[in-house]
Amino acid sequence: MKHLLATLALLGFSLPSYAASVIPNFTRGTVTSETTSTQTIVESIRQIEYTTGTSYTVSGTNINIPANPVPGANYTMIDPGAPFQFSETILGPGIATETWIERTTTTDSTTNSISVFTQ
Repeated sequence: MKHLLATLALLGFSLPSYAASVIPNFTRGTVTSETTSTQTIVESIRQIEYTTGTSYTVSGTNINIPANPVPGANYTMIDPGAPFQFSETILGPGIATETWIERTTTTDSTTNSISVFTQ
């Protein structure tokens, strides 16, 4: 019963509250801000080119190359004793080229701002 009376007494005797107006006491001001960030990107690029068939290439100068060259053919010089050049390439199925690129890019950014206000 004591608690009930105390609660009723508090509720019945509360005083109303009033808001007081706030008047700023400054006339002007500034706010400055600096934001700094760092971004790091790490890239790993791997490119692999495959061939699924066989490629046979013959080229040269001062060489008698038949219309349909095949590996192991008998190639002869057109003018023996003269300068010549001969290239024979056989590329079978598998990996033709492989390229690996590892790179890291770091970007630093700084933003400065200033706000000026007056009353």
